[in-house]
Amino acid sequence: MVGGNASSVTDFILVGLFPEFQHSIVLNFVVIFIYILAFLGNLLLIVLIWGDSRLHTPMYILLSQLSLIDLTLTSTIVPKTASNFFTGKRTISWIGCGTQSFFYLMLGMSECLILTLMAYDRYVAVCIPLRYLTIMSPRFCLHMVAGCWIGGSIGSFIHTVYPMHFPICGSREIHHFFCEVPVLIKLSCEDTSVYQLVVVVTSIVLLVMPFSLIIASYTLIFLTVLRMNSVKGRKKALATCSSHLTVVSLFFGPNIFIYMTFTSSHSPEQDQALSLFSNILTPMLNPLIYSLRNKEVVAALMKLVGRCGVS
Repeated sequence: MVGGNASSVTDFILVGLFPEFQHSIVLNFVVIFIYILAFLGNLLLIVLIWGDSRLHTPMYILLSQLSLIDLTLTSTIVPKTASNFFTGKRTISWIGCGTQSFFYLMLGMSECLILTLMAYDRYVAVCIPLRYLTIMSPRFCLHMVAGCWIGGSIGSFIHTVYPMHFPICGSREIHHFFCEVPVLIKLSCEDTSVYQLVVVVTSIVLLVMPFSLIIASYTLIFLTVLRMNSVKGRKKALATCSSHLTVVSLFFGPNIFIYMTFTSSHSPEQDQALSLFSNILTPMLNPLIYSLRNKEVVAALMKLVGRCGVS
């Protein structure tokens, strides 16, 4: 019996958010509030981008995909976490755990690729502006976005199906608030060293390499910006690029630490704190980071508010 409900022998038990924390109910309400803000903020950004023809450019199309990923990512984690806490039922089925892990990994991998493509878009726009329309054509953008989602889905499928079949001989208690691969691996009684190496290699390909490419792109961008004669153009380029770099740091920093060092002795509290920051707090901040310093998005918002006022 878990929380007063019978559970299957294949079910996992999620301990939830910082179970030893004395004010857990306050913490869960704060997380739900952040989730609502993240959901509404990203939904609003998607509506603004697709509803304003002036924002139908590669940069904003990629930004709308980032918002869609963040919106879906938080919805994959928070509702189940809140439901478990307030109902007292801490279990999640084997299929439910696999499904949550699949969507979490798919969205995370897709976000890595989307952020890399956003950096490439800015590199082309600033460093080779005369070829921007030729390189970043609508067809190319469509292929880029499709490639991100397909690549994320394939990688996620592999890294969900394989670890979910590791035998678990002892406790099925997951010291986390959702099903995540590094935590699931720790439950196995089988030698997982080979798979752990595969995860590290995958992390290098999907985290370290994209992060390195992004840093290289922005190094070239900043060198180009410093040579600009137009002060207005320099400020606009720096504002757009600094917003993206902030999002990149918030996303890649915690995830590189989690997945590149997950074989070391992280405490459950460390894993939860990093996941909470990366997967719940960051999606709430992203719309603010991109909108507050972006005149085009602010103008689209004012236009939408004006329409609502007239209606």
